[in-house]
Amino acid sequence: MAKTPSVSPLFKKILGFFVSLIVLSLILSSFSLPESRAKAVTLGFVVEQIKAGKVKVVDINGDRLEVTLKDGTKLISRKEPTVDWTTAATNLGVKPEQLIAVTGTVRDNTTAAFWLNTLLPILVPILFVGGFIWLTYRQVQGQNTRALSFGQVPTKEPETAKKKRITFRDVAGAAEAKEELQEIVEFLKNPKRFTDLGARIPKGALLVGPPGTGKTLLAKAVAGEADVPFFNISGSEFVEMFVGVGASRVRDLFRRAKKTAPSIVFIDEIDAVGRQRGAGLGGGHDEREQTLNQILVEMDGFDTDTHVIVVAATNRPDTLDPALLRPGRFDRRITIDLPDINEREAILKVHAQQKPLGPDVNLRRLGERTAGFSGADLENMLNEAAIIAARQHRTLITFLDCVNAMEKVLLGPERKSKVMSEEEKKITAYHEAGHAVVAHFLPHTDPVQKVSIIARGRAGGFTLKTPEQDRSYRRYREFMSELSVMLAGQLAEQLVFNEISTGAANDLQSATRLVRQLITRFGMSKLGPRTFGEREELIFLGREIHEQRDYSEKVAQEIDREIDRLLGQARLVAERILRDHRSDLDKVAGELLVKETIEREDFEKLLGPKPTPTKVATART
Repeated sequence: MAKTPSVSPLFKKILGFFVSLIVLSLILSSFSLPESRAKAVTLGFVVEQIKAGKVKVVDINGDRLEVTLKDGTKLISRKEPTVDWTTAATNLGVKPEQLIAVTGTVRDNTTAAFWLNTLLPILVPILFVGGFIWLTYRQVQGQNTRALSFGQVPTKEPETAKKKRITFRDVAGAAEAKEELQEIVEFLKNPKRFTDLGARIPKGALLVGPPGTGKTLLAKAVAGEADVPFFNISGSEFVEMFVGVGASRVRDLFRRAKKTAPSIVFIDEIDAVGRQRGAGLGGGHDEREQTLNQILVEMDGFDTDTHVIVVAATNRPDTLDPALLRPGRFDRRITIDLPDINEREAILKVHAQQKPLGPDVNLRRLGERTAGFSGADLENMLNEAAIIAARQHRTLITFLDCVNAMEKVLLGPERKSKVMSEEEKKITAYHEAGHAVVAHFLPHTDPVQKVSIIARGRAGGFTLKTPEQDRSYRRYREFMSELSVMLAGQLAEQLVFNEISTGAANDLQSATRLVRQLITRFGMSKLGPRTFGEREELIFLGREIHEQRDYSEKVAQEIDREIDRLLGQARLVAERILRDHRSDLDKVAGELLVKETIEREDFEKLLGPKPTPTKVATART
């Protein structure tokens, strides 16, 4: 397809100018329309019409006569400027009584009106052209000014944000992070209390944590708590297509911050410019590396007697340059982890303040069912719950709305329009029942919260399991139980239908990835307590795309055999449970075919309470 040529802005302006000029000419010409509609005649013809009694009125406007005949005809005539109308008509033989009968209004055409009528059609186009040239000149000057100020940093100072200040009270959880940042705020407010003891003001604080844990929110809280100028910029705003712009913007940023010191500079996503040097395709002259070099110099160069604190945020600290992390630059590394159960409950309380919750909504229960959620996930969940309630024209948000919103955040929206045949629906029911039954009877797995055969996202059905308490570590038997649950869906299909389907593709992929991690990263195999393979990252490309093998081909074969062994072991456990509880499998699948969704309470009514590790150990002995 041929590309349509774009019209230049200059051509558009010239075209608009000529169109406006034509419109202006038409407007000016309209002033002469009344005269153009009237017939121009001589003064003698007017006198003859008066003598014949055909004239109705004669209006006198200076030397201009506007005559209206009795039949409505308009005539225009002229007299000598130095002779008045009465004298001119009398000299031409008009009787006084005839003249009085037809004479209408008399207007004096002054000198000012004459010059106005004469010069206005000339001056207006001249003024219009002059204004057009002036506006064009101003725009060109503005472009030149922007070109010269290209190296100035587009920081956003929070004067406009004072209407809605965010403080540490608005940030739930992250108690340790708030304590560290509170010390920085106190240092800026009362530096003498620290300097009297020989303490040096910290140069920088690096906020590290997964996406959505509140790093930027904490930076906003620092701005709200500290009564000092606060400059906010993203790391990507330093880098442009022109060479030297990034370094120039860094110099301009710190120059402005030093001018208003003590002050705080917040750089969001600092890994955009702070990645390790020497890893890019451009070598030492890479624009990003020059920007990083300037940041290093500004933070701890020769000019060290400044009261500017740099707060930065990143979720990839492993990619940052070591020189950026040394003491004297980012003195403090503040880690913000995913919230625990108490913090999740507190975060939900903060985000639920402006939402009308129903009496059945228990934020503690929601916190228990949302293990692994970040603060952004929890906010999104409550927002989706409010949207669901609004769609159903309700004024309160129910607990079921929150549960549906949680599943939507985890798995995606329900695909109610997807039509499955009865056979596919039965396969899905037994597949999900296999996951649920094995997860229920294995003691070291999380309890089943919900089983459904309603398609969500790319999944035809799902089995939702959530831990009852937060865990920092996981053990070998928990991993093996999880592998058995992953393989149970395909095993249930084979047990019931004597064949398997493609529905277990994602389960097999997840199981293979997990068992490889057990062997190569966690040392949980017969190959011993060591890791296999060193992951390397091409920093310039920004993602992990290569793994260096630090083991031989023989060891690689042993890793493959160990993967097969662990998967086979987990498969035997799942197969044994499914055969021992075949009636329970049929019971859960039948319930799914009728109700499509089974909650935890109904699920445990079908199979009984989940066995504990102690009861299982006693039964085996």
